[in-house]
Amino acid sequence: MTKTSQLRVVLVDDHALVRAGVRAELADRLDIVGEADDVASAIACIAAAQPDVVLLDVHLPSGTGDEVIAAVASDAPDTKFLALSVSDASTDVIRVIRAGARGYVTKSISAEELADAIERVAAGDAVFSPRLAGFVLDAFTTGDVPPQPLSELDVLSPREREVLQLIARGYTYREVASELFLSIKTVETHVSSVLRKLQLSNRRELTRWATERRLLS
Repeated sequence: MTKTSQLRVVLVDDHALVRAGVRAELADRLDIVGEADDVASAIACIAAAQPDVVLLDVHLPSGTGDEVIAAVASDAPDTKFLALSVSDASTDVIRVIRAGARGYVTKSISAEELADAIERVAAGDAVFSPRLAGFVLDAFTTGDVPPQPLSELDVLSPREREVLQLIARGYTYREVASELFLSIKTVETHVSSVLRKLQLSNRRELTRWATERRLLS
């Protein structure tokens, strides 16, 4: 198939093997103009490359895909986002669509289907894996999607909430890493982010904060 040189794509995924596979499958059809493996590098790459489409994982070591979208909204206003994830959880899908993604597909998608999805998103279409389209539509038409954060916890990503609960229960960084299949460094990053977002100073304050809000039961 003829390469569409005008369509420029950035890949954002924390697994190098995934990025390499996508690049190998799509390089003859699309221009892969950048790659990133965490929130900070994704924001920098997108701002610099100004791609047509970002293929974006929803869970990254230092945050979530919706954080990336929100951060580059003013710097890359014409860039469109297509989420690519192993997760088909409704909370993940709704979160990234609310942030501005034009579609959400799972990693079980074929290379041909993924290329088609990227091109459709670039053209302005909304694209979803078949199983996800129904509940996305239902969520938006029935008002199940809250328009604004409803509590202090809404400033945290799903992964940060998991880390918060384990740390507040007394888990060590190593134990949290083992429980959530993360590196210790990633756990440290999440804890720092949680403390910053909740305006807390240390683990003791975090435990008290979680206890007062009955998050440990």
